[in-house]
Amino acid sequence: MRFRTPARTRRTVAAAVTAAAALAVSVGTPVTASGAPSASASDAGRPGDIVGSATSAFHPLPGQPTNTRAWKIHYRSTTADGAPNTVSGTVIVPQDGRTGPRPLVTYAVGTVGMGDSCAPSNNLPYGTAMEANLIQQLTLRGWAVVVTDYEGLGTPGVHTYTVGPSAGHAVLDAARAAERLPEAGLSADTPVGIMGYSQGGQASSWAAELQGSYAPELRVKGTATGGVPADLMKVAESNNGSYGSGLIFMAAAGQDAAFPELRLDSYLNPAGKALVAGMKDGCVAIDAIAGSFKRISDLTTHNPLEQPDWQARLNQSRLGRTAPAAPVYQYHAVGDELIPYAVGRQLRAEWCAKGANVEWDTVWVGEHVSGVITHSPTAGDWLADRFTNRPTHPNC
Repeated sequence: MRFRTPARTRRTVAAAVTAAAALAVSVGTPVTASGAPSASASDAGRPGDIVGSATSAFHPLPGQPTNTRAWKIHYRSTTADGAPNTVSGTVIVPQDGRTGPRPLVTYAVGTVGMGDSCAPSNNLPYGTAMEANLIQQLTLRGWAVVVTDYEGLGTPGVHTYTVGPSAGHAVLDAARAAERLPEAGLSADTPVGIMGYSQGGQASSWAAELQGSYAPELRVKGTATGGVPADLMKVAESNNGSYGSGLIFMAAAGQDAAFPELRLDSYLNPAGKALVAGMKDGCVAIDAIAGSFKRISDLTTHNPLEQPDWQARLNQSRLGRTAPAAPVYQYHAVGDELIPYAVGRQLRAEWCAKGANVEWDTVWVGEHVSGVITHSPTAGDWLADRFTNRPTHPNC
């Protein structure tokens, strides 16, 4: 448990209320942005290179003003298997008169769905993005923020939901792209923080593990990550037939999108095919309800998760094999009903065993969604300490 409570966390209650309002608003139908440049994965360039950009906007709630500028970007990245692709995202920079360098947070959102209309870049301009108020907590600190849409979410193809290496690449390349966007006023010397929860916890943790080898030039100061689905097989076992069972089928569709040789359709019965087809175009509020309390056996002719090829691909997304090069603040709720607390603790143990600098925080009160709301200010304070080079407090 984390005992040190900075004075800045006195804003926690107000921030939590604001974030809860954002989550409530996000249940509505996301709005699709227009005018964004198209991009092709065949465009030549380095990972993180800008393929196209267009002026956008950032509103935490509909019509709520912010003293920021924003751009929708398409940038180069890399699939789980190392092929080039193109990903979209949003760069947000406070307009606070600051002339010196400012930190950059590459922010990985939690599950929003698989349809392109759910992409953060299509909702941040209209105040309908699920975590916009949490992102605003960062811009109010004077930090620039870049929010990836992930592979296939807002760009052609099916979203590769829960494919960890792809998501980690997208998070790191978003930071590179923000630094290379001239209008943002950032540079290669910009201090970078990584942040995410739930699906974003997987993505940010993968970014933390990959950064030393994939993007060593980034000046990453630390990663704040929570509710991490570090072991997809264990998460699937926990959710089978429960409230979160729809996430299993979304994850199966995401893995199949990244690795078509898995042939998900060959395992699904007619009801399963109809559910997964709808999920590919839907957002999380509807998809989660549609898939709730179903068992894998209800929607399949035989269980793909029992097959060696599926197990191998899911194992490819398992975290804990590589110690992050920069410090980590990891938090998880004991009462998390979607991502078992034991999965988070196991990741912490594996990172610690490899010598990582990990500060672990148990969330004693709350469940999955409330975990990100109540601990977002604390995670921000932890990153603020990293940006000012204060000592870490690892508790392995």
